[in-house]
Amino acid sequence: MMKTIGVLTSGGDAPGMNAAIRAVVRAGCELGMKVYGIRRGYNGLMENDMYEMNLRSVSDIINRGGTILYSARSDRFKTDEGMQAAIRVCRERGIDGLVVIGGDGSFRGARDLSLKGIPCVALPGTIDNDIGCCDATIGYDTAMETIMEMVDRIRDTTESHDRCAVVEVMGRGAGYLALNAGIACGATSILIPEVPYDFERDVIQRMMRTQRSGKVHFVIMVSEAIGGVAEMAKRIQKETGVESRATVLGHVQRGGSPTARDRILASRMGYHAVQLLKDGIGNRVVAIKKEEIVDYDIVEALAMENSIDLDMYKMAMEISI
Repeated sequence: MMKTIGVLTSGGDAPGMNAAIRAVVRAGCELGMKVYGIRRGYNGLMENDMYEMNLRSVSDIINRGGTILYSARSDRFKTDEGMQAAIRVCRERGIDGLVVIGGDGSFRGARDLSLKGIPCVALPGTIDNDIGCCDATIGYDTAMETIMEMVDRIRDTTESHDRCAVVEVMGRGAGYLALNAGIACGATSILIPEVPYDFERDVIQRMMRTQRSGKVHFVIMVSEAIGGVAEMAKRIQKETGVESRATVLGHVQRGGSPTARDRILASRMGYHAVQLLKDGIGNRVVAIKKEEIVDYDIVEALAMENSIDLDMYKMAMEISI
């Protein structure tokens, strides 16, 4: 059995990362392992910036957003020199395996370390939900709740002034946040990168059609992969006569206390990761499929493609007219 493991968070922060760290530390300690918390992702690993954690190191963090280990992206780690520095630190510290919490970029780092003899288990921590092997990533549910709350507040003003709100949400190259938050908020139109759109048909004409039925305020949900919400708002106002405003929600979507679903999901995934390392198993990605915790080979997981639910998109457009 592995005697010493490390845990790090990498890439963009996501609500629930602390719950995952907590589960890893406590599961490891219960097995008699030494657990190192590595600060600032792969940068901290290369620079030997870590400390030994215990049961009390992770007290009262399950409800906190962000990550107590901090996070960073690292170009140096992608180089052979950086990789060798990370491996050298692992050897010096006696680290037998790592738990890496982050997105697909973090997974590639975990894969490379695994192939070079440092077994890694990766947990999908990203609000974008853009990990193909996983139904839901850590932080995704909280981000949707945050978007819904923010857009509900924006809707109060659009309704009071008969306006249109064009709202850009995160998601990087994926439209999951925009689609599901758009449904939850009753958006008149949802623009996502997975579905080709015609602005005249899918926004202007839809708004005019709903105007004829008596609707006078609107929400247009736009994925950041499409962007351009300021110009969209100007065009909407010019062509429909509806006063329009653009809002980019930005990093507010990443913060805040994680939902119960994210806390539970992160805890289950963190525990599963330690059980894999206990058995000497690395080069795995932990995921959730049909509410079951499963794991995949990292190379296999990285090759899996995201697929948006087109039936859900069709439904969203039909019920929001």
